[in-house]
Amino acid sequence: MALKLKGDIEINNIPTSKLKALKINLNKHIYGTFAEIGAGQETVRNFFRAGGASGTIAKAMSAYDKDFSDAIYGIEDDKRYVTEKRLKKMLSYEIELIEDRLSRKKHPEKMFFSYANTVTTIDFAKKFKGHGWVGIKFQLDPLEDYNEIILHIRFKETDAKLQQETLGTLGVNLIYGAYYLNDKPKELLKSLYDNLHKIQIEIDMINFAGPRFSYVDNRLMSLLLVRNGMTNAVMFGPDGNNLLPAQQLYKANILALRGSFRPVTKVNMDMFKLAEKMFFNENKVDKENSKIIFEITLTNLSSEGEIDERDFLDRAELLCSLGQNVMITNYQEYYKLVEYFSEFTKARIGLAMGVYNFVQIFDEKYYRNLSGGILEAFGKLFFKDLKVYLYPLKDQRTGEIKTSENLKVHPRMKELYKFFKYNGKVVDIKDYNPDILDIFSRTVLKMIANGEEGWEEMLPKGVAETIKDERLFGYSRRKFAKLK
Repeated sequence: MALKLKGDIEINNIPTSKLKALKINLNKHIYGTFAEIGAGQETVRNFFRAGGASGTIAKAMSAYDKDFSDAIYGIEDDKRYVTEKRLKKMLSYEIELIEDRLSRKKHPEKMFFSYANTVTTIDFAKKFKGHGWVGIKFQLDPLEDYNEIILHIRFKETDAKLQQETLGTLGVNLIYGAYYLNDKPKELLKSLYDNLHKIQIEIDMINFAGPRFSYVDNRLMSLLLVRNGMTNAVMFGPDGNNLLPAQQLYKANILALRGSFRPVTKVNMDMFKLAEKMFFNENKVDKENSKIIFEITLTNLSSEGEIDERDFLDRAELLCSLGQNVMITNYQEYYKLVEYFSEFTKARIGLAMGVYNFVQIFDEKYYRNLSGGILEAFGKLFFKDLKVYLYPLKDQRTGEIKTSENLKVHPRMKELYKFFKYNGKVVDIKDYNPDILDIFSRTVLKMIANGEEGWEEMLPKGVAETIKDERLFGYSRRKFAKLK
C-alpha cells in the first residue's frame, strides 16, 4: 500500500469500464443477453474485450434491419423503433428467451439479465444529434422476480463514432450499477457518468421498478437528475412515474404554472383553472393536444442552499393527488423555460403567473449575463407564440388590486411593458375570487408548523385531508391535539 502523506487529498478511484466489465465477467452467477440497435454493439464489445466473457454472455445480437426487428419483437402501432415501448419489448422478449432455453435445473445459481438499447445517433447533416432508450432487466437472486432500470438519453457529441463509444461506456456503468449499487440508487444514478462527462450525454429520464426498488420514489430520482446536472428539466405524472418531456411536449400546446406549491393553495388552483379556461378558448389552442404543467424550479426547492428531499416529496405528493403533471427545472429565468418548451413545439405556449412574479421579469439584474441584456431575454421570451395570463395581486398595505392596468415596473421598462401589453402578449385573468387574495403558501406552512387551526380553509378541497393522512409538511396530530 502506498504511503499517505500529510496534505494528501482523498481521490475517489472510479474503476475503468474494462475493470467493471471484468468484475461482471468473473462472477460465475451473472449471465444474460445483449440486444443493441442503432449504434453498433458498443456495450457488449467492452465485455468481450475485458476477458472471461463466456461466463457472462449467453447471446449478443443487433437486429438493425427493420423487417428483422419486427419479426423478432413485433410491429409497433406507431411504426417507430426508438421508443420506450420498443425497449421494454426487447427486454421482456430476451428474458423470456433465456428462461425458455436455459434450464434452471442445469443453472440453479444463475442470475439472468437482459441488457438492451435502441438509439439513433447523429444524422448525416448533423442537424439532429440523436437520442435513445437504454435499459436492463435483471435478477439479484435466482428465485426472485426481475428488477428493471430504464433511462432515456440525448447525445451531445457531434460525431457518430464518439456517440457509440459513449453509449458503450454508459451501458457498462448501468449493468455494473444494477448489480453492485442496487442498494444505493442515488449512488447508482451518479455512477452512470463514471468515465464520462456531462458534455457527452444527457440523461433526462430514469425509472426503477422491481422488488429491490420497491422503496424507490421515481419522483425523487427525477429531482436528482436535475440536481446532479444530468439534465435541465424532468417531468413526472400523477402516478409518480417519470415521463419523457420531449415525448409529452412534442408539437403540443403548453400551459405552465410556476410556483413553490408549499403547499398548493386556493389561489394556485384558482389561477390554474381560470388560466386553463382562457387558454383553451384561444383559437390556436387544441384542447386535445394540450399539456398543463405545474413547474417548480430548483430555486423554489432550495432551503438555505440545500434541497430538502422530504419537502420536495411532500409537494409532489399533493400535486400528484390533484392529478397534475409536474416538471422540475433548472431554469430560474422564464425565458429559458420558454426556450426549452420551444425545442419541442411551435404551438401556443401560455404562462400563468401572479403580478408579483411578472413585475420581477422586468428587473434587469436577472439578465446581466446576457450580451443583449433584458432585450435579448425578452426577444427569446416573447418571440415565440407566447401569452402570459396574469393573476391579480392584492396590496397588503393599501388593499389595492394590482392588474396589468396599474402594475408598476421600473421607469426605464415602462415602454417595453406597454409594447407587450398592447400587442396582447399579456392578458388579465378575470372572474377571480377576491376573497382568497390574502392567502399565501408561507402563511399556511407557518400555521401547520406552529400547530395553529384554520389553515384547512385556505386549501383546495381534499388537500388538507391529504396533508393530514400522509403527515405532509410536518403535520402532527399530536401537535394539534394540544389545542383541543
